[in-house]
Amino acid sequence: MQTEPQPSEQPSEQAPEGASEATPEGTPDATAERASLVGDEYEVEVGPVAHGGHCIARTDEGRVLFVRHALPGEKIIARVTDGDEGSRYLRADAVKVLDASKERVDAPCPYAGPGMCGGCDWQHAKPGAQRRLKGDVITEQLQRLAGLTPEEAGWDGTVMPAPGDKLPAGEVPQWRTRVQYAVDADGRAGLRKHRSHEVQPVDHCMIASEGVSELGVEKREWPQMASVEAIAASGSGDRQVILAPLKGGRLPLVELDKPVSVLRVEEHDGGVHRVHGRAFVRERADDRTWRIGMGGFWQVHPKAPEVLVEAVMQGLMPRKGETALDLYCGVGLFAGAIAQRVGETGAVLGIESGRRAAEDAQYNLQDLPRVRIEHGKVDTVLPRTQITETDLIVLDPPRAGAGKQVVKHLAGLGARRIAYVACDPAALARDLAYFRESGYKPRTLRAFDLFPMTHHVECVAILEPVKKDDA
Repeated sequence: MQTEPQPSEQPSEQAPEGASEATPEGTPDATAERASLVGDEYEVEVGPVAHGGHCIARTDEGRVLFVRHALPGEKIIARVTDGDEGSRYLRADAVKVLDASKERVDAPCPYAGPGMCGGCDWQHAKPGAQRRLKGDVITEQLQRLAGLTPEEAGWDGTVMPAPGDKLPAGEVPQWRTRVQYAVDADGRAGLRKHRSHEVQPVDHCMIASEGVSELGVEKREWPQMASVEAIAASGSGDRQVILAPLKGGRLPLVELDKPVSVLRVEEHDGGVHRVHGRAFVRERADDRTWRIGMGGFWQVHPKAPEVLVEAVMQGLMPRKGETALDLYCGVGLFAGAIAQRVGETGAVLGIESGRRAAEDAQYNLQDLPRVRIEHGKVDTVLPRTQITETDLIVLDPPRAGAGKQVVKHLAGLGARRIAYVACDPAALARDLAYFRESGYKPRTLRAFDLFPMTHHVECVAILEPVKKDDA
């Protein structure tokens, strides 16, 4: 189960991917007095795209800038948003474009731009250019972190749009079936600014699905609330809001434009509990209905489940009677798809760390006795099963990836094929390097633009054992 990218980023102290390779050597004395450079402006030429929704530029003095709202090849005025004289790199916004790229468009969303909503990274780029930028990031991460060329990864370099998302420049697909709105001190719903707790109130989020928009969350006031998450299932008419009160806050009377279930995030344990209505929403994928309870994970793009199931099944090519593992299985999407293809003589084990998601997976797949769902962390539960071999593996880990120890364990099970689903190309590349060390190589890699206007991209890598002739 992956951690879903949110429409606006939370503050982070983590360096952009690739920062260490792009910055001058040497670390200044941490105790030295450092003058802030926030607000300083530089005229720069923009270099290549970097992982994280920005591009790399250098000042005349050699300082590295990670610049948002820019495109490769442009000449811009960049204003520093984070960093001081001792910083290894600076963050900046393009506040003026002196020489624009032919791929630039006016951002369709009035809240996209320097100092405003941090949710969309590429509103200022044509849709095709966005996909090419994401492809460049995948290529760079594969090479730098896994030592793989696109050819060695089995990838043709293409990032495919989701069905129905190939729109003209200036149009925005309404794809986000879940939006988590932050609430400002006046009770207005909005989205967080980039790397900030500050809220940008919005009248309408352009990437929100029609089902989310029709609830009218942005038109209401939300006193004493920290956030309001709106969920609109694409496989049914189910609508849900999840309210997170401020400390000591009381829930408001929820009156929206459409019937909706209400859930609450509990202050003392962070758990989600039903207030009224259904505690779950229903989705459809792979000719089955799926229950997702208490705001649990489900792919946020309405076409994503079908796109990913198709890519995984085409890559694995399950056969009757085979055994399979579905790791980080969420509510059982891939476990169910495999189980229907391996037939009654096959067997599938799913492992999921979220208790409610594991319960939903058991409910969703109760008609398939050849599927067993275990609750717990993969690195704990998998060794405990004492499974020593399997035919197929699919893993859809959190954005941090599976990690070296899990990869090593999986490689020792002798699967004829492994499907790795990833929403972070850096984590994917790191784990592909671990797989290579353990005797597996990519057979194919496919990339899908399931998060339009943002820097996120979904990949499906199919791995197979390295033959002795290839070693």
